[in-house]
Amino acid sequence: MEEIYAKFVSQKISKTRWRPVPPGSLQTAETFATGSWDNEENYVSLWSIGDLGNVDSDGGFEGEHQLLCDIKHHGDVMDLQTLSVSQQWPTAHYHTGPGSPSRSSAPCTGVVCDNPEIVTVGEDGRINLFRADHKEAVRTIDNADSSTLHAVTFLRTPEILTVNSIGQLKIWDFRKQGNEPSQILSLTGDRVPLHCVDRHPNQQHVVATGGQDGMLSIWDVRQGTMPVSLLKAHEAEMWEVHFHPSNPDHLFTCSEDGSLWHWDASTDVPEKSSLFNQGGRSSTFLSHSISNQANVHQSLISSWLSTDPAKDRIEITSLLPSRTLSVNSLDVLGPCLVCGTDAEAIYVTRQLFS
Repeated sequence: MEEIYAKFVSQKISKTRWRPVPPGSLQTAETFATGSWDNEENYVSLWSIGDLGNVDSDGGFEGEHQLLCDIKHHGDVMDLQTLSVSQQWPTAHYHTGPGSPSRSSAPCTGVVCDNPEIVTVGEDGRINLFRADHKEAVRTIDNADSSTLHAVTFLRTPEILTVNSIGQLKIWDFRKQGNEPSQILSLTGDRVPLHCVDRHPNQQHVVATGGQDGMLSIWDVRQGTMPVSLLKAHEAEMWEVHFHPSNPDHLFTCSEDGSLWHWDASTDVPEKSSLFNQGGRSSTFLSHSISNQANVHQSLISSWLSTDPAKDRIEITSLLPSRTLSVNSLDVLGPCLVCGTDAEAIYVTRQLFS
């Protein structure tokens, strides 16, 4: 079991993100940022994990996360990707009243960065493309969606993928003019709001989403309009899903139900058990919407898309020692994971794969 360390910070934590390490570097993550929400004063804070887990001269653990600096943030921190304020766009998202040009600010619900490009989505159904070195938006799609956009990710540099409050994924190509998506995918039946999305780091057509019903959905955006696989997951809203950036057979999710899960779909473990490591719950694919996967060249099939029954069992590990209030955000980098909760705690481990 991974050693996981808690620090109570007197703030409800809405977002956590590691500071990236240089490409090719052997160093592990040491600095992370958090954002808070639903407090009288909210902050973006920068932390160091220092000698987390080392034993000091008295036999106790060193390694309290150390606060390096913080800055007040007006309103709840809804998403977090960068660590230095070099540009601000104060009216990126807004509502207008019926028949009135007056604007009222709308929550910016998601942001994704691919330096120097920054894309934001919001409750107003608007998509903005910014560049860090430009004061004005490079491109705005005003009526991109009639419902709330909850999250966004890059598929590749000119293309983004958004998820919304009626269970749809939409792909947008900034090379095309107009306000129409180039592709729409959706969950069948109930239009369950989707809250989070992440793209497989090596196979850009493989996408994972999570939503209000706690289900984990795996999509192949090249095929059909429905998910390839639906996996029974959390008992309440899934707030974030992340493929491990360098080991994408591993995926991590967190939920309103107070749980933080590590999903292991690697195929090199013989007769992998599907037992949920704490509590004995099992997890298997609930359905496969696509039957023609055999036509795809075998070497291109992600372990997340496989329909081989022998591989349809995924090992799930609960990473928190006990259920807590909502786990709102997580981030993984190398062997390190950080998450933040409504219980005003930040949890960190440096030994994900020990």
